[in-house]
This record gives sequence, C-alpha cells and structure tokens, in this order.
Amino acid sequence: MFNRFQDILAKGKKGVGIEIAPERINIAQLRKQGQGYKLSTLYSKEVPEGIFEGGQIIDSPSLSELVGAAIVESKVKAERVATAVPMREAIIRIIPIPAELDDAELKDLLLNHEAGLYLPYPREEVDLDYQKLGFFVDEDGIEKVQVLLVATRREITDAYLDTFKLLNLQVDVLEINSFALIRTIRDELRKFSSQEAAVLVDIEFDSTEIAIIVDGVPQFSRTVPIGTYQLQGALSRAMNLPTSRNTELLQGMTIPNTQADAEHTGVTGINPGMAALVRVLGELADELRRSIDFYLNQSDNLEVAQLLLAGPGGGIGQLDEFFNQRLSLPATQVDPVAALSLEIDHDIPSVQRPALGTVLGLGLREV
Repeated sequence: MFNRFQDILAKGKKGVGIEIAPERINIAQLRKQGQGYKLSTLYSKEVPEGIFEGGQIIDSPSLSELVGAAIVESKVKAERVATAVPMREAIIRIIPIPAELDDAELKDLLLNHEAGLYLPYPREEVDLDYQKLGFFVDEDGIEKVQVLLVATRREITDAYLDTFKLLNLQVDVLEINSFALIRTIRDELRKFSSQEAAVLVDIEFDSTEIAIIVDGVPQFSRTVPIGTYQLQGALSRAMNLPTSRNTELLQGMTIPNTQADAEHTGVTGINPGMAALVRVLGELADELRRSIDFYLNQSDNLEVAQLLLAGPGGGIGQLDEFFNQRLSLPATQVDPVAALSLEIDHDIPSVQRPALGTVLGLGLREV
C-alpha cells in the first residue's frame, strides 16, 4: 500500500501526538490559542526492558498495554493519534524528476521505477510516500522538480500501527521522528539561507540521529550508536554504580569545556565518572565531524551554520559549549517551548526541554 505513511507532510485532525521510544512513551496535546498554541497535556511513561530490541518493537501487545495505560493516566480524550518511526528505520532521498510529468505520471514513475533504485529492500516489502519540494533547471537546461521520497520496511510500519490498532485508535499521521522535530523548530531553520546547513543532533536513548538540513529539508541522515544509555553507562561504570535504563543522572551533569574547567571539576583523575562521560562525548563529536565532512565534500558553496542539539541527551549542561569547542562550530540546545512560543501552565526545566521536540511536533499535526 502506498499511503500507509498517511501523508507524511499533510495536516492532521484533532487528536493527540504520541512518541514511542525504547525507554519512554511521550504524549502531547496542544490547542490553538490566539496566534499561538497552548500545551494542554504533556505526559511521559517509562518503557521497561524487553519491549524493544535494537531500537525496534518486538512486543507490540505489551507496548499497546503501556500506551493505553499512559493515555488513561494522562487523561487525554482522543480517538486519533499522530506518531512516528525512528529516522534510522527510514530511507530519505531527494530525487530530481522531469517537471512536465502530471501527478499520475509522477506517482507511477516513483512507485514503479525510481523508488526501486534507492531501496535496499524489495519494493513490495516497503511503505513509502513522497512530496514535491521545488522546481529547478539542471545543467542541460531541463526544468525538473525535487521530490522528497520517504520509505521504511513494512514490518516496521506494521509494528507501530498494530500497537494502536490493539487500542482501537486511528493513526491518521505516521511520519519520521526527525520530520516532527523539524516541524517544531521550523522558525529557527528559516533563519538560515540556502547556502547554510543546520545539523540536527538528536541524542536519543540508544543512538544519536544526525540530520543535515538545508531549506528546512533533510539532505543527509545518519545514525550513530551512542545515546543517553551509553553515556550514562560509561559514567556509572567509572563510578562503580549499577547500569540503569533510567538516565536521569545525566540531567544533573555539567560538561567541562575548557582545560581550566576540567581541572576545576576534576576530570583529570579526580572525577573518573566525568572523564568517562567526556570520552564518550568526544567519540560522538568525532562521528559528527565525519558526517559533516562527508556531506560538505559532496556539496558546493555550502557551510554549516549551526548545530542544533535535541533529544533526551540534548539538554546536558554545557553540551552546546562542548561541541562548539570540539568542532569549532556554533551549537545551541533546542528549546521547543520557546521555539513554538508555547503557553504552559507549569514550568518545564531547561534541561528537559530538548527532549520534547518530537512529541510537540507530533502534537502540532493534531491541532
């Protein structure tokens, strides 16, 4: 089926945004208020071990029970939901297509010809969707249109859809989590020109998703197997503490960014936990540098304007300054509440805000 992605860039109906991650379920419901939005519901529930394996759902019935419990506990009232699959499970490509094709011809070309050239799986095992972006004239003077193609394996799509089907909930928006995050920070992305790239660094539970974005569209994506679980694991082992799926310990950390800071906080021998944490963050910085260099080497007249740090690990204290010094690039920690000028009834600590980008982007689809 072609439309199982439920129109990845279309507008949803009144419902609720539900983000499902290996360690948590996040629920957000927004409502329009004047020219902006008000956060009417924000709720999070932990996911125990055994529901996910390697970042993929392996127990949809148990996950469905958890989602159902979270909905009851959050007191949201909705029959429709917007949810997302991880970027690492998706294939995202921008394809130039002749502009003279009408919509039917474009669909036939993508489904029956072009898509197969970009998919590492048989076409019948994949769900996909596409969206026209903009027109351009190629070096031969032929007018073409850029088309954003998004695909994922059907077994991945099924796992998310089945989770909600068991609850008799209608999924009217199923997209890629990075798209939801981009929606949340779209005003920030509009500040950059067509020659400036923003690097979205989404530090999740067991991986970091890197997306290089130009003109609001991801041009390059990569997943690195370093997340908050690996960061806290290094910290815990160095401090002789048991490893835990609960990574709240990280939220109280502040990363030293200069040699003076390191000596002051005891990274050099006095605090082995901090030293271990900095070493793993250094590995992540190296992977970021490789990804950026790889993309820039294939792009003409393009520069990286900003690193945008998001996800549960994006709010670690002074992480923006750490990456700024390690990579010599400006970095900032994403604040989805401020990005949306969101009205909230209760304050949300700054260290927790970068983790809300995806679920708030899903909530926006349902306003």
